[in-house]
Amino acid sequence: MELDFLRNFTKRMKNIGSYGLLFKNSILKGTWKQYGIDTIFEQTNFIFSVLLYIMEQSLKDEYCTMDDIGNFIDTINVTWFKKSLSFDQCKELGEFIVNVILCDEGRAMYFQGFDYDEGVYKEIHISFIGNKIVYIDGDVRRTSYYLTDDGYNLVLSTLEIESNMKFTIQEMIFKLQMEKASYDKAVDTIKQIFNLLRIQLQKMQEAMRRIRQNALTFSVTEYGQILEDNLSTIDETKKKLGGYKEHVRKLVEGLEQQDIQIEKLGRAEADNLKHLKIIETYINRALDEYQKILSTHFDLKSMYTKELEALSQMSLIKRFSIRNDLYDSILQNPENLDRLDIFLRPLFNREVDKIYNIGKAFEYQRSIKLREIEEGEILEDFDEEAWLKERQLKLEKGLRIYKDSLLCILRYTYQYKSLSLQKLQEILPEEEIPILIPNLEIFREIMVELIKNRIFVFDDLRKEREEHFTDKVDGFQINLCLLELIEEHKDFNGIQSLEVSRTGGEAVEFLNITDENGQRKKVRCSNLIFTIE
Repeated sequence: MELDFLRNFTKRMKNIGSYGLLFKNSILKGTWKQYGIDTIFEQTNFIFSVLLYIMEQSLKDEYCTMDDIGNFIDTINVTWFKKSLSFDQCKELGEFIVNVILCDEGRAMYFQGFDYDEGVYKEIHISFIGNKIVYIDGDVRRTSYYLTDDGYNLVLSTLEIESNMKFTIQEMIFKLQMEKASYDKAVDTIKQIFNLLRIQLQKMQEAMRRIRQNALTFSVTEYGQILEDNLSTIDETKKKLGGYKEHVRKLVEGLEQQDIQIEKLGRAEADNLKHLKIIETYINRALDEYQKILSTHFDLKSMYTKELEALSQMSLIKRFSIRNDLYDSILQNPENLDRLDIFLRPLFNREVDKIYNIGKAFEYQRSIKLREIEEGEILEDFDEEAWLKERQLKLEKGLRIYKDSLLCILRYTYQYKSLSLQKLQEILPEEEIPILIPNLEIFREIMVELIKNRIFVFDDLRKEREEHFTDKVDGFQINLCLLELIEEHKDFNGIQSLEVSRTGGEAVEFLNITDENGQRKKVRCSNLIFTIE
């Protein structure tokens, strides 16, 4: 009996496994009921709505933080779903969907797919979304989410179109729409064509990232598939889009020459002109993506070849046991230390290729401009010890400003046990307002961190500080600042926790507050309640 239909069965199981893992992480989760979402179809609609939003942000190369996801859920809920959810609950729902359902609480997700060629089950790794650290406004550290290849495949598979046919089908639809002069519909189609090219480029970039990390995790089959898709895209894109570009340009020129003043065109002609200009813009953007794909295609081939050559060279290197061949030999005969250079000399035969320094990932991140300024100061000051001391004083002085603002909040909250920001504004002497609000940027950062963390249990913070070893942090960290203030002031020793919550009242306004540029502005902040236990 011929069983050719069972070939590539594991590939089919990867697609099925994506749905299986998704629903396994969602079904029977009691958390849904907290938000009034009881049925499986409601859960599924929320999950895929969030996936589509993350995909849209990924395609536009825009940040997609948890705040953005919470705002998106709040928007669709208010407009369509009509659940009784506050903004904070929408954000919590977003964290549940992303961290628990899509990421399985940080655990690697595998699905068992049977391989009929080898007759065994194989573990199929599935990952829907990835994340990266971004800096908003230059200094606010956030986590941004994006779709992986599996995430794109999951979302795009709901359209029921094979991946290798998507571009061809969209191009045929676009051609028919242009022939029928349905320019409004052609706008949506050319956007889809542009998105497909962007996805192809992002797949190549993701492949290059995996190759940099470990070329052995990137199979030859995957490499061949990407090259095949690239060649197909490169072969079709430029010729077809170039012809459309010229055709659209002539149509635009014809309408503009028909009547230079758009107001004198008929309504239909004016709409056509507007749509054609949009089409022309997206065709140009698609051609730019084509150039990036063409350039990245050759970079991918060069990188993969270089990495495989490097791995093949490593296999020729003679390996040894550092304990048996070095440590034990020295312990048995310490005189061998005099000849240690013989052992170390091969390390200096050739310069090691610099790909990625893992140590940089744990350093405090600074802006390039600030780094250049500090490096310039190093060149001018030859007394390193004095410079380091001066730098530390500057950092402590800046951190003291944050602490003084938090101390002002703690002192009055400790007096009243529970105090709103509105009440604090009323009882705060005028001369202490600059202490509470040194400038607009610092006050905003403090309020954002307080709202984000909400509850500070100081015993837990002490335990966390004792159990985790980290280098000294130069910048502002809300947890450490509050803990240090509690320990510095004996009057606060009885404080167990600080809770920050929002009220439904009007926003609190502070007048004549300066920003970093010295300009005076009006500050509007949500009315918060500070509670001490």
